[in-house]
Amino acid sequence: MSLLLLRNFLMEKIRTVIFGGSFDPIHVGHLSLASEVVASGLAGEVWFLVSPQNPHKEACRLSDENVRMQMVQLAIEGNEKFKASDFEFTLPRPSYTINTLSALEKAFPDREFVLLIGADNWEKFDRWYRHEEILARYEIIVYPRENSLKQELPEGVTWLSAELHDVSSTQIRELVAKGCSISGLVVPAVEKFINQNNLYIW
Repeated sequence: MSLLLLRNFLMEKIRTVIFGGSFDPIHVGHLSLASEVVASGLAGEVWFLVSPQNPHKEACRLSDENVRMQMVQLAIEGNEKFKASDFEFTLPRPSYTINTLSALEKAFPDREFVLLIGADNWEKFDRWYRHEEILARYEIIVYPRENSLKQELPEGVTWLSAELHDVSSTQIRELVAKGCSISGLVVPAVEKFINQNNLYIW
């Protein structure tokens, strides 16, 4: 291998998809989507970025951020392609996406970060803080949501033809509050954690 090829090899960055969310709780739909991202070859790793406060959502009903982080860690245990990240916990709140991505880029210069968002968020992406800068600096992967249709996307934005799962964190919280089973909606370790810690019992 020539010195030039060796240098390029050593400098090649790891494509890392940022999958941000509240994950309250993380469920099988999240995990399936992340698996499809890796299987598609769009990234080498997926980082589940636990958001302490989503700037587009109210924080009043969110479970403690460390509790949500623990559930993500339990859900992805043993998968070398997945990582649970509490990176936003140390950033000013709320942390807008462009600020988070910029901070990640500085902290991990060996990685090329790609943003993963749902079609529902893409439809209102033009209202995101400094959205034009995000488009200019980072690739984006858009995954389908219920009632969403594949649409024409600008350069740098990729549509992921992922399977839709009829499950949501809201649904899971409501089922737990009613005393119903959530088996099959979350991995067993997360179900056990929820039950042991009496989460979502309002």
